[in-house]
Amino acid sequence: MRYRRAWVPGGTYFFTVTLADRSQALLTDHIQLLRQSVAEVRLRHPFEILAMVVLPDHLHCIWQLPQGDSAYSTRWALIKSAFSRELLPAEPITLSRHLKRERGIWQRRYWEHCIRDVEDLSRHIDYIHFNPVKHGHVERPIDWPYSSIHRYVRQGVLPADWAGEAQDRRLG
Repeated sequence: MRYRRAWVPGGTYFFTVTLADRSQALLTDHIQLLRQSVAEVRLRHPFEILAMVVLPDHLHCIWQLPQGDSAYSTRWALIKSAFSRELLPAEPITLSRHLKRERGIWQRRYWEHCIRDVEDLSRHIDYIHFNPVKHGHVERPIDWPYSSIHRYVRQGVLPADWAGEAQDRRLG
């Protein structure tokens, strides 16, 4: 069965990207390297980050691609390889990965969802900002340092004590 992705030029996408070994904390342990990898790719292949959260073993983000551009898979491949290239090899590598000259850091696939409308965008931004609470890393979204919620609070879009609809559903 062939997996089909949504390709909407200039689209807005929600992504979940995960480490191969979910017990690792490489993304937060090497947050500067991840930021640098994303920044370098954005210079050559621009996109806007509408929201993002980085957890120890996975990240969620929403990207807006430029008009006429749907090449998010190229961007993810470049980000993953830039990040991986700078880490010392310590992970086990399967024969399949070895033959494809891949590291064993990232899961090969990632989740992508094309944002459909403003309500869909809002729900996904809330999900991103509430995710560190959902995973038990912090009590309040604002307490997680690797989240775009800080930009939203600085810009007055969200209050510092925001807990989101996700918490209301979880408690209700």
